[in-house]
Amino acid sequence: MTRRYSLFAALGIFMLLLLSGCTSLPLPKHTPSLTLPMQLHVQRQQAEQRQDWLLVIQQEDAGLRWSLMDPLGIPLARQLLHNQHWQADGLLPPNPEARELFAALLFALTPADQLADNYPQATSSADRRTLDRRWQVHYVQPQVFSIDLDNGVHYTLSPLNTETAP
Repeated sequence: MTRRYSLFAALGIFMLLLLSGCTSLPLPKHTPSLTLPMQLHVQRQQAEQRQDWLLVIQQEDAGLRWSLMDPLGIPLARQLLHNQHWQADGLLPPNPEARELFAALLFALTPADQLADNYPQATSSADRRTLDRRWQVHYVQPQVFSIDLDNGVHYTLSPLNTETAP
């Protein structure tokens, strides 16, 4: 009997972990107009730990493909936003932190004239944007900005220099 109980307990824990990766994130009512493809340098900081990542956002049929990689090009997360739902893209395991980053970044990249329609609960000013204390965006320059999450993670994002050296 205890073996069966252990099996069901393990299965229950597995299902909870699986479902925790599917928690609802704020998404726009309509996909905002973005200039794509977009390549960004992502600096993640939490406490004293800092990481650098590369992010590519591409149009994929009727959706947006988000690919997060380390500096060596090793994929960390790939997601497809299609019909207002996130879908795994490829064989990578679920990455809830990356999905939160992608959703926050979509909020940050939404053009100002589309913000009120897509995120009615958002507040904004010339250089800041906030969504229910969950995400705070601060624009340093037009394409350089930071995102603070309510869990203490801080991201700084800037366009990747795509020019080739002579």
